[in-house]
Amino acid sequence: MPHATLLKFGYPSSVIFEGDFWAVTLRPAQTTLGALVVICKEEATAFSGISKDAALEFHQIVSAVERTLLTCFHNDKINWLMLMMVDPQVHFHVIPRYEGVRQFQGQSFADPGWPGVPDLGHKNSCDDLLKADLIAHLRASWVG
Repeated sequence: MPHATLLKFGYPSSVIFEGDFWAVTLRPAQTTLGALVVICKEEATAFSGISKDAALEFHQIVSAVERTLLTCFHNDKINWLMLMMVDPQVHFHVIPRYEGVRQFQGQSFADPGWPGVPDLGHKNSCDDLLKADLIAHLRASWVG
C-alpha cells in the first residue's frame, strides 16, 4: 500500500519514473516548468532512515532527473528541496530554475524567484490536460 506522501502527490497517476525505492512524480503546483517531487517509497521519515539500497538508487534517480529536465526544458539551474514539514515520508521537491520564461505547448512558465530562492507560492497556470501532457513528455524523454 502506498504511503500518505506518495498519495498526496498523485501516485500512481502522476508518476514519471518508478524505481524499486523511489518514485518521480510531477509536482501538482508547477512553481516552474517541470517541477517534480522525488519520493522514497519506504516509510522512512528522516533521510538517515532510508535503507542502503534506497540510498544507492537515489544516486541514479538524481542523475536521471537532472539529465531529463535539462533535455526537456533546458533549465539553467536546479534546486533540490527537502522540506518535509507537512508530508512525513522522505521526499524532495525538485525545482528547475530558469533565467527567462519557458514555453510548453503554448503556455508560458515563469520563474519569478530567479536568481534567488524559488518562489514556492507561485503557481504557473497548468490545467489537468497540460499536466498530463507534461507527464507524458517527461516519461517519453526519461534519460535513465
